[in-house]
Amino acid sequence: MSLRDIDRYFLEKEEPVKSCMQALRQYISHYDKHVKEYWRYKVPLYKHQERMFCHLWTDKKTSHPYIAFAEGRHMDHPMLEQGNRTRMKVLPIDPHHDLPIELLDEIFALAVAAYGK
Repeated sequence: MSLRDIDRYFLEKEEPVKSCMQALRQYISHYDKHVKEYWRYKVPLYKHQERMFCHLWTDKKTSHPYIAFAEGRHMDHPMLEQGNRTRMKVLPIDPHHDLPIELLDEIFALAVAAYGK
């Protein structure tokens, strides 16, 4: 049995990014029963009730993972970075530390709430 492209994407990362990305994948997939994982445009995407919610990627300069929130413009949190993006905001994650679960909980609650706007 061959691996799906999305599984291969996570498995081909180098440590500690690999473990961090896999932990983020688990967190996002299990955050809410309405969150579903998809593989589109060679990117792991997550939809909430069939609407684009977020995606996982790695920063080109640091190789650190980040979560990009589709409705980031409606989310206000000091840890979210907008940069030159008009719609999305990103949450950078340091793969050398444990996942900041309380922070993730706060930001994902904001992301779900942003769908009401």
